[in-house]
Amino acid sequence: MGKNNKVTLASQADKHKLYENSVQNVEFEVEFLANEFKANRGRECRSFREDFCGTAQAAVEWIKQHKDNTAVGVDLDQEVLDWGQKHHVSKLSDEQQQRLQIYNENVLAVQTAKVDLIAASNFSYWIFKERRLMREYFASVLAALKDDGVLFLDAFGGYDAYRELKEKTKHDNFTYIWHQKKYNPYNHDMECRIHFTFPDGSKMKNAFEYSWRLWSLPEIRELLLEAGFTKVVTYAEGWNEEEEEGNGVWSPSEEFDADPGWLAYIVALK
Repeated sequence: MGKNNKVTLASQADKHKLYENSVQNVEFEVEFLANEFKANRGRECRSFREDFCGTAQAAVEWIKQHKDNTAVGVDLDQEVLDWGQKHHVSKLSDEQQQRLQIYNENVLAVQTAKVDLIAASNFSYWIFKERRLMREYFASVLAALKDDGVLFLDAFGGYDAYRELKEKTKHDNFTYIWHQKKYNPYNHDMECRIHFTFPDGSKMKNAFEYSWRLWSLPEIRELLLEAGFTKVVTYAEGWNEEEEEGNGVWSPSEEFDADPGWLAYIVALK
């Protein structure tokens, strides 16, 4: 075998599995969504739409949680939807699959049945860089929600968010690298990448690429209210002083520490 054809850990790895193992925690997310919906609306949440669903892992997890749960996934990328069909959807029973619908469409134009809850996770909605487009997306989501429906979003920030940097996180069999490649203070445009490296020294560069606007919490809240949502609640994670890390407990908050990096959940009520 020639040098250029050497089998490496990178060449054998599946980027979607790596992403799910390093970025997503759908079990926690689905539980959080269900609990906060009930806390805010006083009833069980049964219908869920995952926008920018990618592999539809969260939508599939939602289906698994209760026999009456239904889910919808929406994404433009047919390749990643096909991967999700093979690795997640196909593992559901026939009855469970009947409660799941996947649309290969634009979230701005898709027409779905009204649902209790819509989520756009992993900052995916930041693909809308103009206020007009973001407000249009929020308005379209509002129309797709039931009368007491809820929209769930996440956001990140902090002074490191404005820097061009690389952050490495080691996992058992690979290292995840978050790369903020470019940032433009003029319009808050940012280019981000995800890379993976492996114990044999091989690399998977640019496994995922993102072109976003770095939106602030006030901008997001204001646009949600402009679009017609009646209330916006922002959640911050508590802090474990001994471990010097987040404690996994998320609570409504109107005050965040001026940290180099923070995460927030946003719940918008129709």
